[in-house]
Parts: sequence; structure tokens; C-alpha cells
Amino acid sequence: MTEAAGKNKRPPSSSRRRAREFVVQGLYQWQVGGQDEAAIEAQTETVPGYEKADSAMFKQLLAETLADAEQLQAVIAPFVSRPWGEVSPIERGILLLAACELKHHIETPYRVVINEAIELTKQFGGTDGHRFVNGVLDKLAPQLRPAEVADAGRKGAPPAGN
Repeated sequence: MTEAAGKNKRPPSSSRRRAREFVVQGLYQWQVGGQDEAAIEAQTETVPGYEKADSAMFKQLLAETLADAEQLQAVIAPFVSRPWGEVSPIERGILLLAACELKHHIETPYRVVINEAIELTKQFGGTDGHRFVNGVLDKLAPQLRPAEVADAGRKGAPPAGN
């Protein structure tokens, strides 16, 4: 391996990150291909690398995001400066996933949720998509996690680990 190739290699993903990656891919399939939850799960389980993902987390986040997609979109929409249909399917999926985690998974610190969304957008999204996602989630987090965000602001707490 050349030195340049070694520098561009990403570190291995955690099982939770891999689960989120598969959820984003599943949400893309749902939006673009119209696949339902069962079809997405069946297809995803055949993808190389799935065995390294937290499969329980993948299934739970996919199910919750799909079940709550309309309400999550309504919560996100005020913070998006363009029509929802003009947001790329990747960014829409990542925003829906992050909103789901912020709303339903308070055990995951909001800063971790935002950081994971940014990293997923860098991996799958457009060139500056991570800035857009970050901006939306920075405004959304205080709506869904007001006490946690306020407390972090008072303490000046560093980002929590995954």
C-alpha cells in the first residue's frame, strides 16, 4: 500500500456507526425505490459487512424512523430553508434518522447524534451537505432536547463519546 493510500483510509466503523450507515441506505431505498421495511431489512441482511453492524439497533432505528417519518419531517421542516422535496434523499434520510434519535433515544447524547449525522453526510452526501445537516440539527436539538442542550451550554461540556 502506498503512503498516500494509507492516509485516505478511514478508521474502522463501530457497530453502531455501521447500523446507522445501513439505516441511511435503507431510508434511501424507501424514498427512491419505494421499498418497505421488510424488503429493506431482507436486502440489508445480505450486504457484506452487515454482520459487523449492531443489527438490533439497525432494525429499531429503521422501524422507528419509518413509522414516525411524517411527524419527524414536520419537526425538521421549520429549520430547512428550502422545500423538503429539494433536499437530497441522502440528506433527508440522515435528518430523519437524527431527528428520530434525538426524539426517541435520549440515552444517546445529542452531540453524538449530531456528530454521527455529520459524519454520515460526509460519507454519503454531497460536498457541503454536512454543513447543511449540521445547521439544521443545531437548531432542532434545542427543540427536542431542551434541558440537555441548556445543561451542556451552562457546563460548556465537551462532546460526549459514542
